Amino acid sequence: MTSDAQKQTAESFGYQWHRREGFETEGSRARMRDWLFQKYGDVAKAPWFTGRMLDAGCGAALSALELFGDALNRIDYLGVDISSAFEVAEQRFRERGIKGRFMQGDITNLALPKDHYDVIFSEGVLHHTNNTERALKAVATHLKPGGRFLFYVYRTKAPIREFVDDFIRGQLQGLSPEAAWEAMRPLTKLGIALGKLNVEIDVPEAVPMLGIPAGKMNLQRFFYWNICKAFYNEDMDFEGMNLVNFDWYSPANAHRQTPEQVRQWCAEASLSVEREYLDEAGITIIARKL
Repeated sequence: MTSDAQKQTAESFGYQWHRREGFETEGSRARMRDWLFQKYGDVAKAPWFTGRMLDAGCGAALSALELFGDALNRIDYLGVDISSAFEVAEQRFRERGIKGRFMQGDITNLALPKDHYDVIFSEGVLHHTNNTERALKAVATHLKPGGRFLFYVYRTKAPIREFVDDFIRGQLQGLSPEAAWEAMRPLTKLGIALGKLNVEIDVPEAVPMLGIPAGKMNLQRFFYWNICKAFYNEDMDFEGMNLVNFDWYSPANAHRQTPEQVRQWCAEASLSVEREYLDEAGITIIARKL
């Protein structure tokens, strides 16, 4: 049975990914493409990128199209999403002339063969289920031995940021997606105002109790990482930046985890980590199934 939190999360993402104007500008796509290549590398050129691929939580296929591009035409691609966003993904594949199949489903309970897929991709999805660990292990059962599991999950942030994130997310629960989108606008404007200041602060000494490092940092980024996610990117338009904030705050299910937890879960799922990319935002893994 789908939980209320999972239903709300699905509704939120269904709304978000149908707003194509928020993520299809060249600035938004370029930012996503650069970030994905930084995390995963040019994996479409890897010798193991072949056979059957499951995109577990495909959304509007933004990540798959930007990371793999036309290489998707030489792989048997199946995109699955719990929300109606899979319809947008199917349309975007068709517009690009790329082959793919799509279905709606819960990635933690898929009526798909076990030990079947050569590649599983789950970019920013596992943490949007009821339980990240259970989702990772459930999805991994569909991967062939020797296959690769590529995924990204949120990382635990500084304590004030963690508190504020949950506080804001709690206020959005019960709102319609449309109302939550509008509620993000003042926060997005704040992020833009901080970004346009383009000033730097110098933290004289680390504050371990608050997870704040010493050193120089742009004021907007200091606020972003330590206080509240108020996104800013000068190459993106307002709707694109608002979408980034909405993507973070609107879903009820948005769990954060530590690298140590993720490594342990991979080991328990018989996944050998071949590449681990850590940044302030999250944990990116390429793992081979033993």
